[in-house]
Amino acid sequence: MDQATEDAVSQADAIAGDANGTARDRLLYAAMVSFAAKGFHGTSTRDIALAANLSPAAVYVHYQTKEELLYHISKIGHQETLSIVSAAFDSTIDPVKRLRAIVHDFTLSQAKRHMRARITNYELAALNGTHLAEVTTIRRQIEACFKQAVQAGVESGDFVPADSSLTAHALISLGIDVARWYHDDGTWTAEQIAEHYATHALGLVGARRGGPRRPARPRAARSPG
Repeated sequence: MDQATEDAVSQADAIAGDANGTARDRLLYAAMVSFAAKGFHGTSTRDIALAANLSPAAVYVHYQTKEELLYHISKIGHQETLSIVSAAFDSTIDPVKRLRAIVHDFTLSQAKRHMRARITNYELAALNGTHLAEVTTIRRQIEACFKQAVQAGVESGDFVPADSSLTAHALISLGIDVARWYHDDGTWTAEQIAEHYATHALGLVGARRGGPRRPARPRAARSPG
């Protein structure tokens, strides 16, 4: 059993035992951990029902299809990410501090919510056309925050990237990929990764000033894999 599956199984056990959650919420979270463990196409509605400690018929009382569950997980995840990135963008008008904040907070969220982030970023193709279009609109807003942050630094003279749009996409891709390999008992904490990526981002945009706020020390644990 790989690390992602172990994480999903342990979290599914906790979800199934949460008697205070509504059936709808339990199904949503059970779907999330099931998709993370087996993938969308490898998960059945029975898997989801069992993880939520409900009957298979209960799934259809609250959600018409398995895809609808994926849509809700994706929408919630993307809306939360947009809120985090937007707050970081609005936290300062200084271009260097702004980009650091955006990259740091985005990367931190991808690490801390790595199970959900893997689903929202890597299962998009399973959404139907209408749902995909809605989620894509939110993704474009997230991308716009990164692009505007990089461009603002170019205009102020703080950044000199070879291609500002491509660099913004690179920064997003780096953060997204954290969710693919990160796990809670890996070599680095989520904060250490976020801080390192925020500093690395300044190098990618050719920042003329700025640097790390603190040194990051890896903890003693096995490396991600």
